[in-house]
Amino acid sequence: GGRHVSYHQEVSECCSSPAAMAADERDYNLTEEQKAIKAKYPPLNKKYEYLDHTADVQLHAWGDTLEEAFEQCVMAMFGYMTDTETVEPVDTVEVEAEGHDMLSLLFHFLDEWLYKFSANEFFIPREVKVLYIDRMQFKIRSIGWGEEFSLPKHPQGTEVKAITYSAMQICEDEKPEVFVIIDI
Repeated sequence: GGRHVSYHQEVSECCSSPAAMAADERDYNLTEEQKAIKAKYPPLNKKYEYLDHTADVQLHAWGDTLEEAFEQCVMAMFGYMTDTETVEPVDTVEVEAEGHDMLSLLFHFLDEWLYKFSANEFFIPREVKVLYIDRMQFKIRSIGWGEEFSLPKHPQGTEVKAITYSAMQICEDEKPEVFVIIDI
């Protein structure tokens, strides 16, 4: 659901656009023919601009096994939010997830871990262990050791808002590796 959506943070002060780029500054790498067509007409009066908005980051995680790659992907996500080496293993949390294929399993696995952070608990793991991945039923069980996020003990990175399916990959050729794009 929309539990990671928060619109109020996106609203900025009026008339402030620090990373503004005028519409005509966009670099399209035009061909000579395209430039010729543009030159035939007076320029359009564009009353808009593009604002730089980096809203996602791609995680790339790997391991000797697919289980380890999934563990590392969770740690990559939390590592974007804080320095996980400052986290002490005082609490234990179990996370289970299921999907209809391996990609949806990875999505729901990360989403469940993100939920542990965003839903009241603010749990950050120092270490995550995948107990098993059931490749037939697309189920996963894991355990994490960590503690509640708190400033100033843990440095503040960038909050992860949501997991996405965009360009998600699970590769198991030479070494198991996964690619996941998260919204920030």
